[in-house]
Amino acid sequence: MVYEKAPAKINLTLDILHKREDGFHEVEMIMTSIDLSDRLFFEVLTKDVIIVDSENRYVPNDHRNLAYQAAKVFKKQCGIRSGVKIDIDKNIPVAAGLAGGSSDAAATIRGLNRLFSTGLSNEQMEKMAEQIGSDVPYCIQGGTQLAKGRGEVLTPLPPLPACYVVLAKPKIGVSTKEVYGKVDLYNMIHPNNELAIKALENQDFQAVCDQMVNVLEPITMNMHKEIGPIKEQMDNADADGVLMSGSGPTVYAIVKQQSKAERIYNSLKGFCEEVYVVHSLR
Repeated sequence: MVYEKAPAKINLTLDILHKREDGFHEVEMIMTSIDLSDRLFFEVLTKDVIIVDSENRYVPNDHRNLAYQAAKVFKKQCGIRSGVKIDIDKNIPVAAGLAGGSSDAAATIRGLNRLFSTGLSNEQMEKMAEQIGSDVPYCIQGGTQLAKGRGEVLTPLPPLPACYVVLAKPKIGVSTKEVYGKVDLYNMIHPNNELAIKALENQDFQAVCDQMVNVLEPITMNMHKEIGPIKEQMDNADADGVLMSGSGPTVYAIVKQQSKAERIYNSLKGFCEEVYVVHSLR
């Protein structure tokens, strides 16, 4: 049996530059891993099948699951005739903008690479991950990275300075496709990724907070009125930086002080069932 952790991510920035000829949007975003993780366990089966097992009722156990899709791609490309069983211990909220499914898929590629001793490099695994989803290549190595293209053109960056991350997910699901469908390229406030990268290079925590912008945030907030009050509550509790992650609906606050993180957490418990305090990952 092989075990892999699948960390969640948050977007420090998310920008959309234009619509591509293939119908996808050209993005430029900075993502960083946090220590809220799913845990995946992999076993070899003699019969040539893929079995996904998760006790979370919101996680599909069939071809809709990104870990299943990753296993299928991996087996085909590596010529693996054995089957595999994947147990997913789910801790990352589902459909939350935290790349839970994508991280599970990446962990599956990493885990099967070890399970079957196929010796794939990170670059080979990232190439394989492109076939599964836009965030999956980033999730192969995680950390703090600039992602361009559809999300597959990756540049490692210095880590987010050590801090606490308070996450709050309202009891709603968000369709990423629907959010991107409402993108108006001529009416959005773009992040300055150059300044954000410089802030990371200087390990200037406040400067990172000042550059946190997600162009999808106003769209999702307009579609789901539950998000605005959460962000407002975090701001009122004096968070250092507040932003929606991905296409939402999870909103996060980053703070340096544990006492402040706990205060924000306690102020949100009445607003949200799913609230977490975690650390940034370096």
